[in-house]
Amino acid sequence: MKRVRVVLIGIVCIALVVGYYYYLSHKETTDTTEVTEVQKVILKKLEGKSYPATPREVIKFYNRILCCYYNEEYTDDEFHRLADQALALMDQELADNNPPEQYYMQVQKEVDNYHEQKKTINNASVCSSNEVEFAESADREYAYVKSSYFVRDKNGFTKSSQNYVLRKDDDNHWKILAFELVEGAAEDE
Repeated sequence: MKRVRVVLIGIVCIALVVGYYYYLSHKETTDTTEVTEVQKVILKKLEGKSYPATPREVIKFYNRILCCYYNEEYTDDEFHRLADQALALMDQELADNNPPEQYYMQVQKEVDNYHEQKKTINNASVCSSNEVEFAESADREYAYVKSSYFVRDKNGFTKSSQNYVLRKDDDNHWKILAFELVEGAAEDE
C-alpha cells in the first residue's frame, strides 16, 4: 500500500510539472511590443558613466542617431528626442551655434531631402581605434575620428566620409566640436 501511494504521488507530481510546462509554452504573451531602434537610441542615458567612454564610441552612437533620422519611422516627439540626443553629444561651443529649434529645422530639412531622393544610409562605420588621432592644447584634449557612410539611392550606392573633431569637456566626456565632409570621398559603386 505504501508503494502504491509513493507511485501515485510521483505520477501526480510529474503530471503537475508537465501540465505547468504545457501551460507556460502555450500561454499567449500579452506584451508582444518590440522596442524600436529609435526608442533604444532615445532611451540611452548620456550622463555620468552611461556616456560613451571613447571618441570612437561617441561617433558610433551619433551614427546610430543619423541612421534613425534617415532610415526609421518616428513621431514628431521621437524626432525631437533623437535630435536632443545628438545635441547631448555636441561640445557646448557647437551646441551654442546650433540652438535646438534651429537644429531641429536643419535636420528635418536634410531628412526630408533624403526622403524625397529615396536615400537611406545602408551602412555607417567608424575608423578603428588605432586610426583615432589625439592632440592636446594648453587646456584641452582633442580627438579626430573618421566615419564612412554607404548611402543607397535609386542610382545605386555612394560612399562618403566625414571627419569629426571631438574635445574632452570638464566632465571628461568626449563631445563633438566640429565635423566636415571629406572632399573626394564620394564614390559610385
